[in-house]
Amino acid sequence: MQTDIKFRIATEQDLNRIVKMLADDPLGSKRELYEEPLPDGYIKAFNAISSDPNNELIVAYRENEVIGVQQITFTPYITHQGAWRATIEGVRTSSSERGKGIGKELIRFAIQRAKERGCHLVQLTTDKKREDALRFYEHLGFVASHEGLKMKL
Repeated sequence: MQTDIKFRIATEQDLNRIVKMLADDPLGSKRELYEEPLPDGYIKAFNAISSDPNNELIVAYRENEVIGVQQITFTPYITHQGAWRATIEGVRTSSSERGKGIGKELIRFAIQRAKERGCHLVQLTTDKKREDALRFYEHLGFVASHEGLKMKL
């Protein structure tokens, strides 16, 4: 565990760095658009996330440098007797920091937040092309117990 890493809710000042991290991988480079100024869609999404008490955009940082990001969404479900679950999305680590345990600490932080919020389950998805990510999540205790489907609109 890297004890010098801290976590906090992202601010709008972090948004450029967040989008840069999202775009800095083979799949992200095809779907994200990092340019300055940022496209309005990112700002609108940030504002929607920030104003929703059931969403948290979390950054990992060391000193004043943002080195990781993830979004946690807390959702009530009618199933499982009305239990809540947490969904982890958009996990990224700065390319200069990959392989140093930051991703593991981000996920541990998300799991802790889920427990604090009374969730009974933590879920996430990863693109099937991200074989390393799948192994990473399985190593952390996640189980590929369901088949997920998506439809682009």
